[in-house]
Amino acid sequence: MSTVSVREFSYNPSAIFARVERGESIEVTRHGKTIAVVMPGSGVLGRYAPLIANGTIRLRPTTTRHLDEIPAYPVSEDISPLESLLAEREADDR
Repeated sequence: MSTVSVREFSYNPSAIFARVERGESIEVTRHGKTIAVVMPGSGVLGRYAPLIANGTIRLRPTTTRHLDEIPAYPVSEDISPLESLLAEREADDR
């Protein structure tokens, strides 16, 4: 996800919207804080657009700043991570 400042957005909103039309999601920031996320209205997130628009759900922007919040799972070297994930999913389904 790209980031633009409010000032940059205000100078050329058409260019920002053109990028969004091509499928890019863009964070709009003011003084380094995210104040909005502009995202395509179709595709994977498109089905959630009405819920986002009326405030039923809120998306939390994920950027490289959030990488430390992603959980890490240790996997021993003698098994593949995919096999471990599939086994865990199978156990959850029971």
